[in-house]
Amino acid sequence: MAPKRSDGAGAFPKAVESPAPQAHDPATLYAALDLGTNSCRMLIAQPKGSQFHVVDSFSKAVQLGQGLEASGSLGRAAMHRTIAAMRICKQKLDRHGVRHMRLVATEACRRAKNGPAFIAQVRRETGLQLEVIEPEEEARLAVISCAPLVSVKTRQLLVVDIGGGSTELVWIDLTAVPRRERPRAIMRLHRGFVQDPGPFAAARVVDWISVPLGVATLRDQFADVEDDSARFALMSWFFEENLQKFAPYTGEQSRDGFQIIGTSGTVTTVAASHLGLRRYDRAKVDGLRMTSDQIDAVIRTYLALGPVGRRDDPRIGRDRQALIMSGAAILQALMRIWPTDRLSVADRGLREGLLYAQMSAHGVLEDAPF
Repeated sequence: MAPKRSDGAGAFPKAVESPAPQAHDPATLYAALDLGTNSCRMLIAQPKGSQFHVVDSFSKAVQLGQGLEASGSLGRAAMHRTIAAMRICKQKLDRHGVRHMRLVATEACRRAKNGPAFIAQVRRETGLQLEVIEPEEEARLAVISCAPLVSVKTRQLLVVDIGGGSTELVWIDLTAVPRRERPRAIMRLHRGFVQDPGPFAAARVVDWISVPLGVATLRDQFADVEDDSARFALMSWFFEENLQKFAPYTGEQSRDGFQIIGTSGTVTTVAASHLGLRRYDRAKVDGLRMTSDQIDAVIRTYLALGPVGRRDDPRIGRDRQALIMSGAAILQALMRIWPTDRLSVADRGLREGLLYAQMSAHGVLEDAPF
């Protein structure tokens, strides 16, 4: 079956590094930096209608959480790599004169015994003040970043953000929200999962969970299992066991009006593999709808390739190959559990959510349909 794109797909332009950036009014610029367990990523953007336009970007696989599962602390080499990446981010922020920014760290810095000391070291060596955010805010930001991909037909929504150190799931009931207002109701969640709707019909968060298993931490849990297929199966079932406290896990769910949106490097890599892209193209991936059969076919191909084949596959990439099977195990578990045969692919996440939240709080986004 041919893949379909949802309404509003491609709302964000492809983020491209610019060695000689065009001058922009610093007062109109916003920055968002996401330091995760595996990657350091930053966007600089300015509001444009009800969306935003990306001015500059940065992304680097720093593997900050390498060895964290075993030692409980961030390693010296990992911290050194991360600080080097943060210096580049600092240069970009200074070059553009950005005044409005949020720089956040997530699971690795939350869990590490030396997390606070590392945050202080980043401040001393780069001048950047990282803010360690709680899992609920991380989940909320991932949700609002996906607002443009929410179908007006959606009554029940599951947003899944597969990170390096944790996976956030948020289940949202939209049945009380008029169809045309549903994407905008998701955007209003930047104020909190529990809120006074005021004059608007509110999206109701049924439940949310932050599972302390992401692509890096789940991989590390089963690093001693030598057989590739056995390791994949164990990771998938182990992840499912950690969902038992999530309310929608045990209840019967209707297929009618249900949408699942996945946001992560795993989901976008699977989509790129399905499309056969030799070079990643965000415009073709973001907003793509994949069937469960298409996802299973890609995962079977990954298993058939084996570790060596995955390492040499240009659709996966060297940075992603060590983590793709743990991410695929999480994705397969989710598609096995919930009543849908389609997944909406989101090439967006925490950074976009941070930008939306800042711009919404400042009232610089137009109140227009997505």
